[in-house]
Amino acid sequence: MPEPLATSGPASGSYDLLVVGGGINGAGVARDAAGRGLSTLLCEQHDLAAHTSSGSTKLIHGGLRYLEFYDFKLVRKSLREREIVLTSAPHICWPLRFVLPHDEHLRPAWMIRAGLVLYDHLARRRVLPGSQGVRLRKHPAGQPLDARYKWGFVYSDCWVDDARLVILTVKDAAERGATVLPRTRCTRLVRHADRWRATLTRADGSTLEVDARAVVNATGPWVDRFLDEATPLPARHHPRQVKGSHIVVPRLFAHEFAYIFQGADGRIVFAIPYEGDYTLIGTTEMDYDGDLATPAIAEREIEYLVAMANRYFSGHLSRGDVVWTFAALRPLLADPKDRATSVTRDYVLDVDTDGAPLLSIYGGKLTTYRKLAEDVLDRIAPQLGCTAAHWTADAPLPGGDMPGADFTGFLTSLESRYPWLPQVLRRRYARLYGTRVERLLQGASACADLGEEVLPGLHSREIDYLRAEEWAVSAADILFRRTKLGLHVPRDGSARLDAWLAAHPVRR
Repeated sequence: MPEPLATSGPASGSYDLLVVGGGINGAGVARDAAGRGLSTLLCEQHDLAAHTSSGSTKLIHGGLRYLEFYDFKLVRKSLREREIVLTSAPHICWPLRFVLPHDEHLRPAWMIRAGLVLYDHLARRRVLPGSQGVRLRKHPAGQPLDARYKWGFVYSDCWVDDARLVILTVKDAAERGATVLPRTRCTRLVRHADRWRATLTRADGSTLEVDARAVVNATGPWVDRFLDEATPLPARHHPRQVKGSHIVVPRLFAHEFAYIFQGADGRIVFAIPYEGDYTLIGTTEMDYDGDLATPAIAEREIEYLVAMANRYFSGHLSRGDVVWTFAALRPLLADPKDRATSVTRDYVLDVDTDGAPLLSIYGGKLTTYRKLAEDVLDRIAPQLGCTAAHWTADAPLPGGDMPGADFTGFLTSLESRYPWLPQVLRRRYARLYGTRVERLLQGASACADLGEEVLPGLHSREIDYLRAEEWAVSAADILFRRTKLGLHVPRDGSARLDAWLAAHPVRR
């Protein structure tokens, strides 16, 4: 069995940059820094993508609703980044057409159409088709809707596997030389004129000391708490924690369109095809003051999302139809009196250079993570004597280097090369691993070579790969972040997998 890829360099010593936080922002910063030639260490107190970055609505989008608040700068930036993510990771990100039914409480149809035209043209589209008006009674996406919705609009955005976007970004950072330490918390930073001395505490309580010439605080919801508790610099901003929750229900429609609904209260809810057999519905926006590590959906949020679905779809959804829920936090720089829907999702970079630099990231969204990382390095790299050029816009993520970013063509090639692989498994492997499926299947020529089928569709070869290559340790890591098999295995699947992992320890 392969040894886990816990690090790609020494676990102690001196680094140019310490990145604290293994969500999408920290992952992007570590990748960009390593690619610019900076020695980089990324530490994360839990699993990679364990919190906000695996609890999103899983969209790479311009943010259509931000036009309502005249946030044209953020929309344009997001639309540009949408194209980059789509072409750099075509195995985990793909186009999705959204249907907006025209409801009685919405703005006039002509005004919505004008907004969509603006959305189409704020940034260049190389792949995605533009928007259009549709007669819902004659459109496939109109069939599941209540009969009162006769007109609507269709526009383009993208879906992404958010947790895998993090994992693949960190993987690229590691392959470019970064050291990666999941389940390792930065518990103390001591500042010197030209460096930081960091104490890192592992899950087993053991510690190590490292030096770094600069630190990036990418701890997301913990951004201010980390400063207050682990550094000599008190936080200058205290973000408002807003919880977004989602429900997953059995598939509500057979076509591949998604829906965007705007309630009378102004909140946006999406209904998205999910994992073949399901529909993902979300999100809510609720202020939160509980444990940052364990946000959970409230019953009234479930009721709200069910009610929104029932307002638009002709079928009746009930609480009993909900098969899974998840929630995550968005740390927003906002006055508590402001409505969460109106607060910008753009990011703020707060840099302290009174000694060795420390940069803290406030806010941000999944779509703009690459640009955020580029902006962070543009602020930090010159202070470290690094003048390397931008590079991430044209570099595919691991598995995304398929000709022409053509996933369909790539899948067809897999069918010819691995005809023995069951179709469902072949497609799932292609989506998760892209061209890296060659590593996963190296030397295999029959299903028997995939090893024990520990859970339906999950073989020991894939488990070994995830432990060795993607820092997976637990059933939750494997079933809900590295894959989404948790929705497809028996109810006791997590317990069975954890027992198997314990019985098959990784040989070191």
